[in-house]
Amino acid sequence: MKEHPLHRNTKQRQVILEELQKLTSHPTAVGLYRIVVRRLPKISLGTVYRNLDLLTKTGVIQKLEFGSEEARFDGNLTPHHHIRCVKCGRVDDVHRPPLDLLGGVKDDFNGYHVLGHRVEFFGLCPKCKTSL
Repeated sequence: MKEHPLHRNTKQRQVILEELQKLTSHPTAVGLYRIVVRRLPKISLGTVYRNLDLLTKTGVIQKLEFGSEEARFDGNLTPHHHIRCVKCGRVDDVHRPPLDLLGGVKDDFNGYHVLGHRVEFFGLCPKCKTSL
């Protein structure tokens, strides 16, 4: 992990990042805390929240916000989208959207210099789809 000049890389922050980068489930802070506490039994939930906030602000991880739901976190910074199950809340990566939604974003878009974009897909996950 690249160290930000104002923040030293702590063991707690490193473990939080390592555990997040192992996952593709896009956990909430509480979900990640439950995993991290196995390696660091004395870590507090507040420490996990603070470190996730710092890692997000320094661009090391992504914070995924879906309306009023609790934020989820993604340690994968390669370009990709997400799909969220509206029934159970599961979030998965979408590396190749099924169609070209943007038709190739131009560098100058309505006077803006485009830095990036985010597309949210939602539906029913395989498990919820079969329980209909």
